[in-house]
Amino acid sequence: MFGLFNRVPSTTANQLESELTNKPMILDVRMPGEYRQGHIPGSKNFPLNKIEQYKGKTDDKLYVICQSGMRSKRAATALQKKGFDVVNVRGGMNQWNGTVRGGKV
Repeated sequence: MFGLFNRVPSTTANQLESELTNKPMILDVRMPGEYRQGHIPGSKNFPLNKIEQYKGKTDDKLYVICQSGMRSKRAATALQKKGFDVVNVRGGMNQWNGTVRGGKV
């Protein structure tokens, strides 16, 4: 289904915020310390350096977020190769204006 050069779909933080009522699966690929400083409620912390071990349902859409969008893009690419339906959140938490759990950055 996926070609070698398929681009990972992406969305904005604002578009993701409007999806929250649907309880999307959000993977935060920042380090645990960054995650504790502030994350989207309901998101799961799964650091980029462990992304190869991620096991979830491949039929669930996964939104992948980090601080700026660079790590999440790498994680999303790796997950897409494993057959996951992924969407990278462009701009990451830097662009997030919604509710945050944990401390403020």
